[in-house]
Amino acid sequence: MTDFQQRVELRNLIWPAVILAAGLVIALLPLTLAAVIVLGSIAFMVVLVRPEYGLYLLIFAVPWGSIREIRLGAITVGVTEALVGVVLAAWLAKMVATREIKTVHPPLLLPLLTFLGAILLSLTVTLSLQYSLKEVLKWLEVLGIYLFVVNVISKREAKGMVLLILLAGISQALLGVYQFFGRVGPEGFLLFDRFMRAYGTFEQPNPYGGYLGLVLPLAYSLSLWAKGHEKRDGGQGIRDRGSTPYSLPLAPYLLVSLAMAGLILMLAAMLMTWSRGAWLGFIAAFIVMNVVRSRRAATLFALALILLSFVIVMGGLRLLPEPITQRFLDFLPFLSDVDISRVEVTPANFAVIERLAHWQAGWDMFSEHPWLGVGIGNYEPVYPAYALPYWDEPLGHAHNYYLNIAAEAGLVGLSAYLILWAAVFWQAWRAVRRTSGYWQGVTVGILGILTHLAVHNFFDNLYVHSMYVHIAILLGLLHVVSQQGVSCHSS
Repeated sequence: MTDFQQRVELRNLIWPAVILAAGLVIALLPLTLAAVIVLGSIAFMVVLVRPEYGLYLLIFAVPWGSIREIRLGAITVGVTEALVGVVLAAWLAKMVATREIKTVHPPLLLPLLTFLGAILLSLTVTLSLQYSLKEVLKWLEVLGIYLFVVNVISKREAKGMVLLILLAGISQALLGVYQFFGRVGPEGFLLFDRFMRAYGTFEQPNPYGGYLGLVLPLAYSLSLWAKGHEKRDGGQGIRDRGSTPYSLPLAPYLLVSLAMAGLILMLAAMLMTWSRGAWLGFIAAFIVMNVVRSRRAATLFALALILLSFVIVMGGLRLLPEPITQRFLDFLPFLSDVDISRVEVTPANFAVIERLAHWQAGWDMFSEHPWLGVGIGNYEPVYPAYALPYWDEPLGHAHNYYLNIAAEAGLVGLSAYLILWAAVFWQAWRAVRRTSGYWQGVTVGILGILTHLAVHNFFDNLYVHSMYVHIAILLGLLHVVSQQGVSCHSS
C-alpha cells in the first residue's frame, strides 16, 4: 500500500472517530445539558443553511432566552445574542458564497446610522468603555437585524412571523397568569397579600409589562380586522377586498382565535404586572390604533373620549376599584417642586420616590454634561457621584429613556434619537396608508406597538432583555409590508 493510500484511509477514519468520541462525551453528560448541546447543534446547522429560520427562533429567544445567560464583565450574553451573531454571520457568508453582496437600503438606515454616530461620539468622554460597548452592541444588533429582515424576508415568511410573535406573547402571558394566581415569585412582588405581580422571565414586572405591550397591540389590531371581515362576509369566511377568500398561513378562523386569545390573555397578564408604565403605554396605543383605522372610527372614538372625559370630571373615577385609581394618582403630590431627599419614604410611596430620585440623578448628569453626556451606557457607573441621599443603589438606567439618553449622550444623542423615532413613526404611518385588509391590521398593530414603546419609555427603559431585537424585527416587517402593500392582500 502506498503512502498516499494510507493517508486517504486515515482521513476516512478521522470523521467516524470524531463522531464516536462526541457521542460518548454527550452520553456521559447530564440529560439536560446533552439535550441542549444536541438541539443547539442542530439549530446551528439549520441556521447556517437557512438564516431566516434563525429569525423564527429569535422571536421566541427574546422573551425566553434570558433564562440562561453568561455575564462577561458588564456585557451579558445569552441565547438571543448568540442567535443574532449566527444569523448575521450566516447571511453574510451566504452572500459571499453566492457572490451577491448587495443589500436594500431602507428608509430607516440613515436615521439609525446617525444615531449610532451620535452615541459613538460620546465615547470620547466615557468613564467605562465596557458599559459603553454593551450599549453600542445593542444598537448594532438593531441595525443588523433590521437590514436582515428587509433584505431576506418575503411577504410569505412575514405571515408566519406575525403568528410566531403572537404565540411568543401568549406563552409569556400564560406564565404571568400562573405567577399571579400561584403566588410564584419574590416576597417583594406580593400584591394584596393574595397574589403575586406577574413578571414572566423578565425578573421584574415593569419590563415584563413592556414586552407584553410590544405584542398586545398586534393582537388587538388583528382581532378588530378579523371580526370586521367576519361580519362583512356574513360568517362565510374572512375575505379581503375583492371576492376571493384571503390566503393565510393557517386557517382563517384559527388566526381569529389566536388573535382573540392573545388579546384576552396578554391584557389580563398586563393588568397583573401592576405596571403603570405598561398600562399607560397600552392606553396610548389603544387610542392611536382606533383613531387611525378610519375617519368614521376616529370620529366615534373622539366622541367616546369626550364622553369619558366628562364622566371623569364628574367624579367617574370613583367607579373604578380604589387600588387602580390610587396606582395612577399616587404620583400627583410629587409633581410640584418637592425636595425628594427630604420626603419620608413609606411602602406606599417607595416606588414613586425611587423613580424620581433616579430621574433627578439623570437630570443632574445632563445638566453638567449637556452636549455629549457622561458616555453612552454609563448611567450606572457614574450614578454614585449624582445619587441622592438614601438612594445609593443604581438601577442600571434612569427609568426614563429620554432622560437616560440625554444623560449618557447629551443633546447630540437625544436629538439623534428623536430624529430616529420621528422617521420610525413616519414610516409606520406610510405603511398604514399603503396597506389594506390583513396587512393593514398588521401595520396598525405595529404602529400601536411603537406608540406603546414611546410612551412606556417615559417611565422606564424597554431596551433591555433583548427587547431591542424584537423592535428591530418589527421595524423590518414594517418595511417589508409597506413595500409590498399593494400585492400583499392579493397573494
